[in-house]
Amino acid sequence: MPEPPKVQAMPPGGAPPATSATEWDRVAASPEFRDLMATKKTFIIPAFVFFIVYYFALPVLVGYAPQFMATKVIGNVNLAYLFALSQFFMAWTVAWLYVKAAGGFDRLARDIIEKSESGKGGK
Repeated sequence: MPEPPKVQAMPPGGAPPATSATEWDRVAASPEFRDLMATKKTFIIPAFVFFIVYYFALPVLVGYAPQFMATKVIGNVNLAYLFALSQFFMAWTVAWLYVKAAGGFDRLARDIIEKSESGKGGK
């Protein structure tokens, strides 16, 4: 079966990328690129696990501790309502943290691109 063609994203300037498969393989094998991927994983995986646990805690608590979640806090507002509302704020917080971290990821990626492009000039 033939290998499907590789799709490359258009950079913001609009010019098509001028990287070959061997150049991409060289960049992907570089220690800087592996460090970038490791850095991203150290943020993304724990954030993902935390948010999934936080998200599923509400239905689990409502199912297994209904009396606790029915505890009134203010008027008719109970813990389940507060927890459900807190999930919006938690999603925004995780998104904000990712945006902050992504700035660092972008700087590392820019450095990798610049190093790759400077390496092409010498060939």
